[in-house]
Amino acid sequence: SAATNTGDQSAATNTGNCSAALTTGYKCSAIAGGRDTIAIAAGKNNRAKGCIGAWLVLVERDENNGTILNIQSVKVDGVKVKEDTFYFLENNEIKEYEK
Repeated sequence: SAATNTGDQSAATNTGNCSAALTTGYKCSAIAGGRDTIAIAAGKNNRAKGCIGAWLVLVERDENNGTILNIQSVKVDGVKVKEDTFYFLENNEIKEYEK
């Protein structure tokens, strides 16, 4: 299954196994909660989180025109990348999101 959201400050959440959550709006959240899932945070200032074993795909965009600057993916392992913790990409570095 798949959940997609393009609205600003919105969320795409998917808890089914082998599913995907994709966000493309401004300041959105992609959440992957099932086995073998993927959360794709493709919009400007987006963030993603997932359960153990989920993959996060993080996109960094230019603040002025939205051009893609960097893309990275990482697997949630519970150690280096924590479960149920939001991450984002800044200066091509994966960072933990703090409120």
